[in-house]
Amino acid sequence: MSRTRSVAASAQGVHRRTVLAAAGAVSLSAGLGYALRPTDSHAATGTEAPVAASRKVTPAAPLAPYTKGTTLASVAAPLGSSGYRRLGDGPGWKRVVRSELAAPKSGRADRRTALAAFVQFTDLHLTDVQHPLRLEYLRAHDPHAWRPQEALTVPGAVSLVERVNALRGAPVTGAPLHFVMTTGDNTDNNAHSELEWFMKVMSGGRITPDSGDPRHYEGVQNSGLKLYWQPGSTVRDGDKAVGFPHLAGFLAAAIREVRSPGLNLPWYSTVGNHDALPLGCHGSHGDPYLAEAAIGGRKLMSVTAAEAKKLQDAVKQATDPRGTGYRDFLKAHARSMRSVTPDEKRAPYTQADYLKAHLDPAYQGLGPAGHGYSSANLDAGTQYYAFRVSEDVVGISLDTTDPGGHYEGSVGTAQLKWLQKTLKDNQDSYVVVFSHHTSRTMTNTRPDPAHPGERRHTGAEVVSALAAHPNVLAWVNGHVHKNVITPHQASGGRSFWEISTASHIDHPQLARIVELVDNKDGTISVFTTLIESAAPHRTDYADLSQTGLAALYRELAYNAPGAHRTLAGDAGDRNTELVLKKG
Repeated sequence: MSRTRSVAASAQGVHRRTVLAAAGAVSLSAGLGYALRPTDSHAATGTEAPVAASRKVTPAAPLAPYTKGTTLASVAAPLGSSGYRRLGDGPGWKRVVRSELAAPKSGRADRRTALAAFVQFTDLHLTDVQHPLRLEYLRAHDPHAWRPQEALTVPGAVSLVERVNALRGAPVTGAPLHFVMTTGDNTDNNAHSELEWFMKVMSGGRITPDSGDPRHYEGVQNSGLKLYWQPGSTVRDGDKAVGFPHLAGFLAAAIREVRSPGLNLPWYSTVGNHDALPLGCHGSHGDPYLAEAAIGGRKLMSVTAAEAKKLQDAVKQATDPRGTGYRDFLKAHARSMRSVTPDEKRAPYTQADYLKAHLDPAYQGLGPAGHGYSSANLDAGTQYYAFRVSEDVVGISLDTTDPGGHYEGSVGTAQLKWLQKTLKDNQDSYVVVFSHHTSRTMTNTRPDPAHPGERRHTGAEVVSALAAHPNVLAWVNGHVHKNVITPHQASGGRSFWEISTASHIDHPQLARIVELVDNKDGTISVFTTLIESAAPHRTDYADLSQTGLAALYRELAYNAPGAHRTLAGDAGDRNTELVLKKG
């Protein structure tokens, strides 16, 4: 494909801006953050205003390649051999070349030119841990249903922002990074409090990750219940029994004000099931009992193991997608609830609330205005859009959440048709698709209550739609909390890579840099490089500062009972060069 191609019909009138890397770096033609709006009724039309230039200063010296600050250089690794394990500096993960879709040709490193580079955040799960509707008590059956690190999601996410701000461009090419994209589950409980924290983490500001009584924490970690880690208590809880430390002052520090510098890049947003549905699984918006319980003064903290299993099975098996069984469960346990301070900030937010927060100028940061969303999304009730990444690349953000309930996803017919049209209209550009759900987790075809007659479509159908267009390079997503990279190949030589990235709440707490390059030999390479937060690998239990808490966040996640040790994926799912033929 020509690097000076015409703009597709649906992008006509969109402004462009050329960004040149400094001397010695790879030149890159880029339109930083200009929204490329689809032309149907489900998204904005017309020309968007340009995004403010990044504060990032392009270095004057050649950068490529570099490893510092990435998992190529070092990865947090456990010390010792058993029990609760502290972390230290471990060896980096080497880059793996994957050739399932095309054979890599020698000499390509000397020929390649950069097309685009960006960072993916996914599954931040910023969590209001004092929220009355949380399902912590499922831990009575499943040890990992509650995580000891959950109170530290905000300082952990801010440390990830700090890592991105310190990056010296893209690690393979040295090209400027264009933007950060979040691929959903930005919040955990679909609460207004969490949505505000997320917007400030990304765009900058002061955050107090607290709700209820502003004077002290009220939740499971000072409940005296041995089911949960009681960090400031001498209670011999189950977590201390396996080595978790006694940390006086931990809870006070966890709800203390945190300051985020905000990203020094434009950022875009994609919605996940925890953003769209209360608790990430219930299509219960409009249920007056659950809405009142979310902001009320009663919180359930313990149930029997049998009751926990029954409720968790209902969630996993999708037998209670609207949350009516959950509502009845809470009513039946009303006498077992403990008193907490009511707080209206814990109210569930709607799709419109989510869009309005992104469109709020107070959270614009370095843009773009709306972070991909527009007033047309608000008017149409949609959460999908397209945008121009660079002269050669278009990004498409999908909404794969199912408003009918359950944590797995799908897309409606209107969105699938819009996707197909957007791909066709931009056939002269390469395309990267973003979503929360993976192709294998889009199996929930429950009807959307707002569009009961509209058919829902699976991940396999989305794969078919993408594979029909040779300009699709990658589908970038999250949801599964694990690094997985999957090749998709169709007839006629058409192919693309599906890149699923681990979360930032469960170990190993990662984000991913993605670089697209033209090898000038009939192939394209997609480079993926994982990064950790900026927090040190080693913790100091006397350091409960913002940075100290971010380091502790990682260590607690590694040691969380029931945590999976395979979420980093195999070597070929981490730092990679993914080769495919030019379309």
